[in-house]
Amino acid sequence: MNLPPPGGRLRAYLEFILALLYFLIAKVVARRAVLGFSLDSAAPLAEQAVLTFLLIFGFAVMGFVLDRQTHPVAAQGWPLRSGWTGEAGLGLAIGWGLAVACILPLTLIGGIAIRFAILPSAWGWLAIDAAFFACAALAEEVAFRGYAFQRFAAALGGLGAALAFAMMYGILQSMQAGTSSASIGVSVAFSLLLSIAYLRTRALWLSWGLNFAWKASRGLLFGLALSGDNSHSPIVQGDPMGPFWLTGGGFGLDGTWLTCAILLAAIPVVFRVTRELDFRWNAPVIVSGGIPVDLDAATRRQHEVAMGPPASAAPALVQILPAEPPLVIQPAEAAPAQATIPDQTDSY
Repeated sequence: MNLPPPGGRLRAYLEFILALLYFLIAKVVARRAVLGFSLDSAAPLAEQAVLTFLLIFGFAVMGFVLDRQTHPVAAQGWPLRSGWTGEAGLGLAIGWGLAVACILPLTLIGGIAIRFAILPSAWGWLAIDAAFFACAALAEEVAFRGYAFQRFAAALGGLGAALAFAMMYGILQSMQAGTSSASIGVSVAFSLLLSIAYLRTRALWLSWGLNFAWKASRGLLFGLALSGDNSHSPIVQGDPMGPFWLTGGGFGLDGTWLTCAILLAAIPVVFRVTRELDFRWNAPVIVSGGIPVDLDAATRRQHEVAMGPPASAAPALVQILPAEPPLVIQPAEAAPAQATIPDQTDSY
């Protein structure tokens, strides 16, 4: 059970600032930890793995020390609760559907020139690239929907935190080379979508699956550029053809307003498919006030008010058995008296 931290909203906001500073430090440490890595192609995966570990461990320490969380890793959004694999699978399905929705107009109006390079070693690098996307999505969810987001939500509410982190995500996107107003809009819309996925489920399984599938399906399966980088897939290379507003040029689909519109349209879809999860995990928790309550009696009174007092039960039938005649004990019959035979001796 997680007890509310003392200090209220100000305390939560200061914890958010501390978590944000720790995130920046963790990124620097993770980058320096992989300097001189023997396999340069695997260095991005190693960096994301180190960053994920530092974030989860550091935020768990903050939650345990500052907020007295008994299960700080689960409180960050990773509870191994019933159905967590189904939530991740639902996120994968939504992310794949979004990628297809963005690529389908491209194939119908313009087209994609796909080249395959099937080599024995390429399959191993494909697995490494898939692990990179999975780990990068994990680190991103911990950083932008984990402890820091939760502390900010405690200070400003869920909607305020979602909007603020979307603006922050857009600012970070604007620092990349080749960015545009459309790419910033895509980043803001995508951050809002992921934040809503977390708020509806109170876990990161759905948002992680959506994040991973949205990026990995475009980069690995279709070989398209992601934020200007088209070197993710060692097997498939895709060159989109069509107008700039549809392809995004060298920046990829992350730089088109069409992608931004599709991501915004996916928000009500996420609301629709998470109805049961929202009801299950966002229901208000009833905290006992220490007053004993007879729930059975309260329920009975409520039922009587609504339906009226219960009808009196009909008297049970009583069967009257006929009286038996008294038992008369007959006296035993006396034995018949033995007849006296007179003495017939002749008297003379």
